[in-house]
Amino acid sequence: MTYSQPSIVNGRTDVVSVTPWLAPVVWEGTFSATLLDGIYQRQNISVAATVFAVGKYIMFLKDFLETAEQHFFVGFRVHIYVFTDRPNEVPEVKMGAGREVTVQSVPSSNRWQEISARRMELIQKLIEERLINKVNYIFCLDVDSKFHGRWGAESLGGLVSVIHPGYYKDDRSKFPYERRPTSRAFVAPADGDFYYCGGAFGGLVQEVHLLAKTCRKNFEDDAKDGIEAAWQEESHLNRYMWINKPSKVLSPEYLWQDFKPKEPEIKIIRFSGVIKNYAAIRPN
Repeated sequence: MTYSQPSIVNGRTDVVSVTPWLAPVVWEGTFSATLLDGIYQRQNISVAATVFAVGKYIMFLKDFLETAEQHFFVGFRVHIYVFTDRPNEVPEVKMGAGREVTVQSVPSSNRWQEISARRMELIQKLIEERLINKVNYIFCLDVDSKFHGRWGAESLGGLVSVIHPGYYKDDRSKFPYERRPTSRAFVAPADGDFYYCGGAFGGLVQEVHLLAKTCRKNFEDDAKDGIEAAWQEESHLNRYMWINKPSKVLSPEYLWQDFKPKEPEIKIIRFSGVIKNYAAIRPN
């Protein structure tokens, strides 16, 4: 492998690239793609991804799959699991060697909140039934998003979170955490590190299994008490990530929002939520 000599005195100075608990924060210009690909391709790793295309969200699946082929772990073994209540509408997208798509049928729902809440349960079951001891890493991604740039081996870690593009400059007291102490997703105003996206997270299969299992149980226990967290599974994920610190944090490059202008520190947009009319695509 040929790559530039590493330096510990020259690099990006406009962003922080390590958390207080010494987890890397991945930004463009903080890693060598050549070096990382060389390391992980030798290990012959496999990566799974889940995406939920329920109801009218099926309209976003074609762009998601086509752009994933162009940018998501190119050169690696990838298996994308599509959860949908409209299996007959799943588009045919030509996949490269070692890459495949599997469609998993799920029931529809009259509330988008229920669709969001059930994701942790379905991810847990998928890992238990199909992925344990068969796949190395898994990423759970929103379907109403597209890839625009490389998402590869630099994102691998034990437990991986993505910083939400809407709140990364805000004081944590302004984060939309669940603030009711009665909820198991509760985070006090003086607590928390970053606000993480529910639309992109991942890591080692075993770590994501534990996250999904814990968040599912906490959500169901809340429901028994008549409580629904402010942002459903995203609220429970943020509580989990505050207690169980992620070993790698991905910058907002890894889930930007198309309606937001690109900030100066965002050198590349890798994955981004598309502009949409929620009233037209959500069942409630």
